[in-house]
Amino acid sequence: MGSLLLLLLIPLAMWFLVLRPQQARLRAQRDLVATLEAGDRVVTAGGIVGTLTVVGDTEVTLVTTPGVELQVLRGAVSRRLDTSAPPAPPEPPDAADGEGT
Repeated sequence: MGSLLLLLLIPLAMWFLVLRPQQARLRAQRDLVATLEAGDRVVTAGGIVGTLTVVGDTEVTLVTTPGVELQVLRGAVSRRLDTSAPPAPPEPPDAADGEGT
């Protein structure tokens, strides 16, 4: 009886540990791609950062620098960057590192 219960619990555990998180990631990616709008700052799967200017049904136009426009598939957008928070400035070097004093 115990081994039968174990055989039933292993697939259930695999579903919770592997399949369920993967389904959640796919759902989040689908929702992201469906809600893309012009003006969004995004990162593509290849690591290219830019701002969307034209959002079509299957493709988007991404401006990386002034005068450089790339057309990529909507599915290639991997995440949206938070535009409300400016990038953090680099930290100054630590003065207590033993140099000079």
